[in-house]
Amino acid sequence: MSLSIRNARVIDPATGLDQVSDVHVDQGRILALGEAPQGFQADEQLDASGLILAPGLVDLDVALCEPGLTRKGNVDSETRAAAAGGVTSLCCPPTTRPVLDTTAVAELILDRARTADHARVHPIGALTKGLGGEQLAELMALRDAGCVAFTNGLQPFENLRVQRRALEYAATFDLTVVFTALDADLAHGGLAHEGPTASFLGLTGIPETAETIALSRDLLLVEQSGVRAHFGQLTSARAVEMIAAAQARGLPVTADVALYQLLLTDEALQGFSSLYHVKPPLRTARDRDALRAGVRDGVIGAISSHHQPHEADAKLAPFAATEPGISSVELLLPLALTLVEDGLLDLPTLLARLTSGPAQALRLAAGRLAKGLPADLVLFAQQPTAQAATPWLSRGRNCPFQGLTLPGRIERTLVGGRATYQRGA
Repeated sequence: MSLSIRNARVIDPATGLDQVSDVHVDQGRILALGEAPQGFQADEQLDASGLILAPGLVDLDVALCEPGLTRKGNVDSETRAAAAGGVTSLCCPPTTRPVLDTTAVAELILDRARTADHARVHPIGALTKGLGGEQLAELMALRDAGCVAFTNGLQPFENLRVQRRALEYAATFDLTVVFTALDADLAHGGLAHEGPTASFLGLTGIPETAETIALSRDLLLVEQSGVRAHFGQLTSARAVEMIAAAQARGLPVTADVALYQLLLTDEALQGFSSLYHVKPPLRTARDRDALRAGVRDGVIGAISSHHQPHEADAKLAPFAATEPGISSVELLLPLALTLVEDGLLDLPTLLARLTSGPAQALRLAAGRLAKGLPADLVLFAQQPTAQAATPWLSRGRNCPFQGLTLPGRIERTLVGGRATYQRGA
C-alpha cells in the first residue's frame, strides 16, 4: 500500500528538519520527503493540516511480561499499547520467566512480536545466567538471536570481579551493557526516597547514595574495561552531574530517564497511593529539576516509559506489599508533551529525546526520517483537550495518569507504512 501524508509539520530531530511538507510512502518505506516523484499515485491521500509528523518513538524500557508473567501483560497487549503511545520500536528487559538468557526465550519473544506486528521489538538479554550475577550468559549467541544489549537490571553481581570480567568480555565484542545504578545493600527494604516524605509516612527510605555509590563504581569499571555503557532510570541530581563528567572525559556513556521521574516527586506518595510505588524511587523536586535540565542539555539523551504493567491485585495490598512500577507506554507521547506545554522543552528537543536519542544510545536503526528508510512514523496533534487513553489497551492497571486531560493525542502510528494504531479505529 502507498500513502501520501500532505501538509503536516514534519519534524526530524536527527537532521534538523522542521517544516510543513509532504511525506510519501511506498512498499513500507519512505519514498520521498516534499514533492512526490513524477508519476507517483498513492493509494491513500491523507490531509494532515494542523498535525505533526515525526519519526516513530523509540522506547528503551518496555516490559512485555511474556513468557511467564502473562497475568500482567503479553507481547500482543503491550506492543499494541506502545503503538497507541506513538512507539514504533521498543526494547524489552530480560525480566521474564524464564529469564531472557537463552536464544529460545529471545526467539519466542521475537516470534510473538512478529505475529502481533504492532511495533518493532528489540530484546535486551541477561548479562548473567538467570540474572544471578555469577556466570555469564551466552552473550554472543543471544546477540546473534537478536538481543541489542545486555543488562543485569537491579540484580547485583556476586562480586566486583565477576562484574569486571563481564564488562571486559562485552567490550571485547563491542556489546552494549545497560546499567541500573542502585546498590542492593543500601536499597534493601526501601520503599521511597529517604527524606522528609518517607519519614512522615513511616516508609523505609532508599538514600540517594544507593544510586550514586553504584554509579561511581560502575563508571570506574566502564572506564577500565572500555565497554559501551548505557545508564537507565537515573533519579538524582548528583547522578546527572556524574554522567556529565564521565561524558566530558570521553567515556562511551549514554543515559535515559523514566518520563514519570520528570513529572513527579516523592510528594506524590502522600496518601500512600501504591500507583506511585516505583523502583528506583521518585525523589525530590531538586532532583526532578536536575533531571529536566539534563534532558534539556543532552546529558540525558533519552526519555523512556519504564513501562511495568501489573494486574490490579498487585497494587491493592498495603503500600509496602505492593509491586513497584507504572504502566505508562500507552501515554508516552501525549504525557511527554506536558513538558512542552509547561515550557520545559521545545518540541524538537522533546522529540529528539524520544526518537534519535534512544536509537543512538543502543545503536538501533530507527528514529530518523530519510528516503529509503522504513516508514516508521507517528502523526499527532497538540490538543489540550485530548482525553488520556480511552479505551485502555495495556493489561497493566497501574497508571496514575489514566483519565487525565493531556496536551496531545496520537492520530496514527505507522510501522513499515502500515497503521498499527489509528485513533477511533
